[in-house]
Amino acid sequence: MSYEAVIGLEVHAQLLTDSKIFCNCSTKFGSNPNSQVCPICLGMPGVLPKLNKRVVEFAVMLGLATNCRINKSSLFARKNYFYPDLPKGYQISQYELPICENGYIIIKVKGEEKRIGITRIHMEEDAGKLIHEGGASLVDLNRTGTPLLEIVSEPDLRTAEEAVAYLKELRQILLYLGICDGNMEEGSFRCDANVSVRKAGETRFGTKAELKNINSFRFIQRAIEYEIERQIDLIESGGRVVQETRLFDSSKGITISMRGKEEAHDYRYFPDPDLMPVSFDEGFVEEIKAKLPEIPYDKRRRFINEYNLPEYDVEIITTDRDIADFFEETARLFNNPKTISNFIMTEILKELNEKKIGIRDTKITASLLAKLLTLLNENKINTNGARAILPKVMESGRDPESFIEELGLAQISNEDEILKMIDEVLKENQKELQEYLSGKDKLFAFFVGQVMKKSRGKANPKLLNELIKKRLDELASK
Repeated sequence: MSYEAVIGLEVHAQLLTDSKIFCNCSTKFGSNPNSQVCPICLGMPGVLPKLNKRVVEFAVMLGLATNCRINKSSLFARKNYFYPDLPKGYQISQYELPICENGYIIIKVKGEEKRIGITRIHMEEDAGKLIHEGGASLVDLNRTGTPLLEIVSEPDLRTAEEAVAYLKELRQILLYLGICDGNMEEGSFRCDANVSVRKAGETRFGTKAELKNINSFRFIQRAIEYEIERQIDLIESGGRVVQETRLFDSSKGITISMRGKEEAHDYRYFPDPDLMPVSFDEGFVEEIKAKLPEIPYDKRRRFINEYNLPEYDVEIITTDRDIADFFEETARLFNNPKTISNFIMTEILKELNEKKIGIRDTKITASLLAKLLTLLNENKINTNGARAILPKVMESGRDPESFIEELGLAQISNEDEILKMIDEVLKENQKELQEYLSGKDKLFAFFVGQVMKKSRGKANPKLLNELIKKRLDELASK
C-alpha cells in the first residue's frame, strides 16, 4: 500500500530588535548568563509589560511579504505551562486573534512551483534556556522575553525536500526584510515539524507527531524522512501512531519520544489582562508597505526576465540581498550581466566565503567591479590578472588599474611577441608537434598551456589561441 506524508511546519524567528518585546533589556546574544534580565522579563509580582512597537512593525512586514491578511486589531494571550526556563509560569503569545493570517509563499522543487499556505503569523516572547552540565541543569534567562514571530504553515507539504525548500524560502524572506539573522545554530531560526502519513487517496489526516527544535536544514530533512518511514512501518506492522513530541538524535539518525503532545486546551489560553489589544489603522500598514524591499521570489523572476540570466545564476546571486543589489548596481555600469554574474559566483563569493565576511565588509564597490571587468574586456589584463587584482581591490578600495603595473599584470597583446613565444614552444616540443600534425588534435591545449607558461600568464588568451591555430595550420599545409 502506498502512503503519502502530510507535513506542517511551525517556525520561530527571533527578531533583530535591540530590546525585548515587553521590557528594555538587551537582546544581544552571547552575554554572561542572567546578565540581561529585569523584574519584567523575570515575571516579578506587580510589574507590567509594555509592548515594543518595533515588533509590531516587523510582524506586519513579514505578513505583507508572505501575502497574509493583516489584522488591524489583535490580542495577546497567556499560554500557561510550567517549565524551569519560564519564570512567569506562562508565555505571552497570541491565540484567537493573531496579527497575520491566511498567507502563502511559493517554493520550487525539481523545477515545479508549489504554493504553500501560511495559517498564521503571531507575536510572542521567547523562554529562557536550560544548560545541562555535570549532572546538573542550569537556567539562563537572558533569552526570556526576546521577541519572536511564530509562522505556522498549512499542512501543504508532502516530502522532506519540500519542507526544506519552504524553510529556505522563508528564511531568505526574513533575511531580505532584515528582521531576523536566520542563525539556526544560535536558535534565532528554529523549526518544529508536524508529520503524519495516510494512505494514498485518503483526505483525512493521520495522527501527527511533532519533531521539536531541529537546528539545521540537513537534520530537518533527515528527521522528517526517518519519521515518515517510522510511521509507515508502524502502521504496516499493525501498530498505531500516537500523538506525541519527538526529538531527533542526529548521531543515530532517528527520532525519539520526548513526551505526549499537548492540545491547545492544555495551555488554558486566555487574553492577557495586562496588555491592551494591538490596534492600528491602514495608514500604519501602508507606511510599512512603502518601505518593503522586493521579496526573493519576485527578484528572481525579474532577474531572469530583465537580465536574461540562467536560473542557476539567479538562484545563487539572489541568495544574499546585498549580493543581489551589488550585481544590479554593477549591471547599470557594465552592460554584460552574464559576465558580472559569472565573476561574482566564481571569484567574489569565493573570496567572501574564505574570509567568512559579507560584501559590505569589503571596500569593493559596483563602480570598482565595473572598472575591473572593463579592463578584462579591453584585454588590458587577462582572467588570471583579474583574479590577482580582485582581493587587493576588496581590501583597499583602490582603482583596479593601479595594480596592473604594481603586480606586473599587463597583458601581452602584441602579435609579434606572442608569435615569437609560439615558435619557441614548437621548437622545444618537436615530439608533440609531430604527434599533433599526425592527427592528435588534443595536443592543441598543451601548446596553449606552454605558451601561457612562457608568458607567465600574460598572453592575451583569445589572440594566443588564434595565432597558435594559424601557425599549426601553416605547418600542416607544408
